[in-house]
Amino acid sequence: MVTEQNKSKRGRDILVFLASVAGIILLNILASSYFFRLDLTEDKRYTIAPVTKQMLGDLQQEVVVDVYLEGDFPAGFKRLQQSVRETLDEFRIYAGGNLRYNFIDPTQISGEEERNEFYTSLAMKGIMPTNLRATEDGKQVERLVFPGAVVKYNGKEAAVNLLKGNLAASSDERLNQSVEGVEYELASAIRKLAFQGGKIIGYIEGHGELEQPQVADLIGSLGQYYRVARGDLAQIPSLDALDLIIVAKPTSAFSEADKYKIDQFIMKGGKAVFFVDPMNANMDSIGAGGTFAMPYNLNLDDLLFRYGVRLNPNLIMDLNSGFIPMVTGYMGDKPQTEMVNWRFYPLLNNFAKHPITRNLDAVYARFVSTIDTVKADGIRKTPLVYTSTYSRIMEAPVPLTLEEARMEVNPQQYQAGQQPIGYLLEGKFTSLFRNRRAPEGVANTQVQEQGVETKIAVFSDGDLVRNDVNPRTGQAYELGFDRFNNVTFANKELALNTVHYLLDAEGLINVRSKEIALRPLDKVRVREEKTYWQLLNLVAPIVLLGVFGLSRYYLRKRKYERF
Repeated sequence: MVTEQNKSKRGRDILVFLASVAGIILLNILASSYFFRLDLTEDKRYTIAPVTKQMLGDLQQEVVVDVYLEGDFPAGFKRLQQSVRETLDEFRIYAGGNLRYNFIDPTQISGEEERNEFYTSLAMKGIMPTNLRATEDGKQVERLVFPGAVVKYNGKEAAVNLLKGNLAASSDERLNQSVEGVEYELASAIRKLAFQGGKIIGYIEGHGELEQPQVADLIGSLGQYYRVARGDLAQIPSLDALDLIIVAKPTSAFSEADKYKIDQFIMKGGKAVFFVDPMNANMDSIGAGGTFAMPYNLNLDDLLFRYGVRLNPNLIMDLNSGFIPMVTGYMGDKPQTEMVNWRFYPLLNNFAKHPITRNLDAVYARFVSTIDTVKADGIRKTPLVYTSTYSRIMEAPVPLTLEEARMEVNPQQYQAGQQPIGYLLEGKFTSLFRNRRAPEGVANTQVQEQGVETKIAVFSDGDLVRNDVNPRTGQAYELGFDRFNNVTFANKELALNTVHYLLDAEGLINVRSKEIALRPLDKVRVREEKTYWQLLNLVAPIVLLGVFGLSRYYLRKRKYERF
């Protein structure tokens, strides 16, 4: 017989059920109307930057990303693979249906000929294979991995190298640096294809700057993001139509009128990058008896001094240096060539913690000079790139002879410490022509003496942006490629990052600041306690579930035995 108490309890149960259903429906309605995601990780590894979200939301057509990181990898590469997948999942949400991706395993293509053709096509796109060596179950295994992706948009393609970072770091650190850079690399490729050509860069000529074949890769790479114009500064009335100018290794003096145009461009908020050699030194001028490197007369010292830096008339020698081919003997009448250290070619592998240089690989420099900072009110000076600790400063005139490469090194001479060779200058600059009349021959004689907020970068090596040229074909090599040692350095990445930062300091370049803490496991403990943790993770949940079931059964039995 149903009592009044049971009826009341049943009624309450029905009300609770109906309220729960109504709450679930209400939550679904709210969830469909208001989109939000929570990232509870300490380093916000799953959080997409606002600038990336905006860019993805502005896509007009579908982006397709083919990722060649499919397969069974060791833990480090699995983490990179998973990071790429998670990032693309986030991208797809903010792209509003305008992004899809595919993971492809190139090694699974049937037929050796077809597979090799596919490998070649990936290499031509810029996705180079990596031989992955790992230890699995105590055995050494080797696999061919293509750590890259191809982004496609509106009939255009861009290759993305997903394995980035500093080669001098350990494999775990480099993979972690690659994980940190996944969002930037993918978003940068999408921006290059979908939002090209907004701002204008001017490549300054007329003072013996690097010629077109020598900067072909730089200009071509910049042209994928911006509009690039080249012109003789003496023939240009004003630089106002530009957003940024590049001065790359001038060898003759700037006139006062040319300096005035640059100065007033910067005063009005224009950006500038100077790659300047203070010293006249190059390998072509070193004959059998050697030569002396002397300072250039570029007439830029007072301009850069006013902005906060001084390029010194000296050369840096560094024990951490590149190699050059040198004849070391003869076998019969045939010269024997070996690669020897040339300490005037520093390998720059020390960088500031800044979006421009974060997780950057080594940069190849040639005949570099020191930079000092000087007083400039209101200007923030950030050193970007340093030589190694084992450097030596040679004051002008500097003797240059190939015999230097053969000499025994005296470590006591290389105690100058790290030397900055690149600076970022930010703030409101004061005009060089303050309290002065405009020089003759300029169109605008109204001097703007105090500048608006802007940024410039200064590097004491013009060759940082010079690509080698194939002497037989005349084709330009990739910027940073050392054809003698078949190694590609990060010169192009440094130059592009610098330009991106100057033109868009609050934008996508800041995604490079993302930092994910590396928390490695104790490998010794993992090996020794492997069985214990496996049993704990497999058996403990089953035991706990059994205990919970028995406890619940016992409590219910006692409860109903009372009635």
